[in-house]
Amino acid sequence: MTTTFLRGALAATALLALAGTALAHTTLEAQQAPVASTYKAVLRVGHGCEGAPTLKLRVRIPEGVINVKPMPKPGWEMETVKASYEKTYDYHGMATSEGVREIIWTGKLLDEHYDEFVFRAYLTNSLKPDTMLYIPVVQECEGGKADRWIEIPAEGKSADDYQYPAPGLKLLPAKATH
Repeated sequence: MTTTFLRGALAATALLALAGTALAHTTLEAQQAPVASTYKAVLRVGHGCEGAPTLKLRVRIPEGVINVKPMPKPGWEMETVKASYEKTYDYHGMATSEGVREIIWTGKLLDEHYDEFVFRAYLTNSLKPDTMLYIPVVQECEGGKADRWIEIPAEGKSADDYQYPAPGLKLLPAKATH
């Protein structure tokens, strides 16, 4: 009886350790939002790269996401890269053909600490409801190490099938307006 209990406890401990490793990646706090709405993205960074502190977080903004406004972080420098969109979007009656395509925060986050990086954006109605929108993130760390959270699941796969999945947002139908 004791041996069986110990084996079960060891197996449960090993399973929890593996689950913790699988969940230890950059994620979005709110993982669903309707199209044709403003979305507040909170990227959660729970660790460095193989124990090394995070020095830079680069976020690539996908097509169909416009009017991006990152939140400054005390102690971190922030820069944005603007470029043209693949098409022109209507944003509250204004033709919008370019905007922020990448956000870069530079600072220092120790491996044993957790932090969040925030930006607000508009999810255009060109995005398809009931699909996933992936936001690739590259986490650069001391010693030239990096975790590239950029893997976008192929059809029939999920983020759980990948070692470095991009944070995903489930797109919902637009809210009805009256």
